[in-house]
Amino acid sequence: MPAISKHEALTAGCCIAGGGPAGMMLGFLLARAGVEVVVLEKHPDFLRDFRGDTIHPSTLEVIRELGLLDEFLKLPHEEARRLSGVIGDELVRLADFTHLRTRCRFIAMMPQWDFLNFLAGHAERYSNFHLRMQAEVTDLIEEGDRVSGVRASTPAGLLTIRSTLIVGADGRHSVVRERAGLVVDDLGAPIDVLWVRLSRRPSDCAEPLGRIALAR
Repeated sequence: MPAISKHEALTAGCCIAGGGPAGMMLGFLLARAGVEVVVLEKHPDFLRDFRGDTIHPSTLEVIRELGLLDEFLKLPHEEARRLSGVIGDELVRLADFTHLRTRCRFIAMMPQWDFLNFLAGHAERYSNFHLRMQAEVTDLIEEGDRVSGVRASTPAGLLTIRSTLIVGADGRHSVVRERAGLVVDDLGAPIDVLWVRLSRRPSDCAEPLGRIALAR
């Protein structure tokens, strides 16, 4: 017998579409401030390969201000205190974080799923924080001249959330942005990224290094 699709309705002070770093951190901060917040993440987990796996010193400083840094740094990570490059035969220092006026003077290399699970775990300690996985926003609810909520698809059926504030943190192909009719400013960044996975020997240098050389 086929499962019966259900329609669930919730209300919240803030509904955040997208459980990436921006959405999850915002949800955590709002929950700490006493706001009833719902974060919707369309995937069943945070295990994405193509993620930014760098936690920068400014972000680490925010984590310190939240009183979570010591616990956070117990997660497996590597620390990059300097970035260098070889151009031709010359070694060039591209960045040196050891002079920053922050507690952590390095970039922490950490899988993003560990970062998100860490934030989610702390946010869920607040009863007014609600994370709904496998909840993909499909449309906005409009009443009069304002957006009053979202519709989301879940394995159990339709989920509607009425909220005072809707935040679109659902990535470069944002449904919230598209449904709201917001126009994107295309800056035309003339770069692309080649994403590869490389093995690493114990003898390899811990410092990230880029190399630019002309083919001979």
